Amino acid sequence: MKMLRGYLADFVSLLFPELCPACGASLVANEHIICSDCRYNLPYTNFHLQADNIVAQQFYGKINVEAVYALYYFNKGGKVQSLMHHFKYKGIQQIGNLLGNMAGTQLMENHIFNTADLIIPVPLHKSRLKERGYNQSTCFANGLAQKLNAVVEDDNLQRAIATATQTHKSRFARFENMQEVFMVKHPERLVNKHVLLVDDIVTTGSTLEACGIELLKIPGLKLSIATIAYAQ
Repeated sequence: MKMLRGYLADFVSLLFPELCPACGASLVANEHIICSDCRYNLPYTNFHLQADNIVAQQFYGKINVEAVYALYYFNKGGKVQSLMHHFKYKGIQQIGNLLGNMAGTQLMENHIFNTADLIIPVPLHKSRLKERGYNQSTCFANGLAQKLNAVVEDDNLQRAIATATQTHKSRFARFENMQEVFMVKHPERLVNKHVLLVDDIVTTGSTLEACGIELLKIPGLKLSIATIAYAQ
């Protein structure tokens, strides 16, 4: 019976092959969500090895951060863009959990990130959440938490205002668009905590900066940032 199920699974995969969301290649036996070639060869940043990396520099003089990280470089038309498109708009939530696990494996060896008490995803407005059905940053956060032994708190930082899309806006316009957008519902739960704030893609950092400004109003809070990708 087990052999028969195996033959049936092979037959179904021939008719309806699972495709890697990054490169479009058919997944073979023992490959899960992302093909082996992409797992090894997507453009990793290795920012966890660089305290003074280019993403961290975006926040200098704006908010006080302990460390900043992105798993991949994001280039228009590249494989990471395809991966993120499937994750955010095709409903493949498992991508976020997998990437969170992969990022967490790197970060658990870092003496700053592995001290995070709480992981807080950048929130979606309730109207956007209803439309999409899930927050991609929460999926990523859940995967990270499994490796970092931290708790995901996704109901405290809230987006009070639905903002217009950030695409094609300048850095100043992006920051202006994010003013007074976020609020912390239960600040007392974050006092003296090391918070890892996570998002999917960082470009100018304006969204993360706006979140950070609110979080850092809380006494004793230390802030680190992790994202799936950095858009160059």
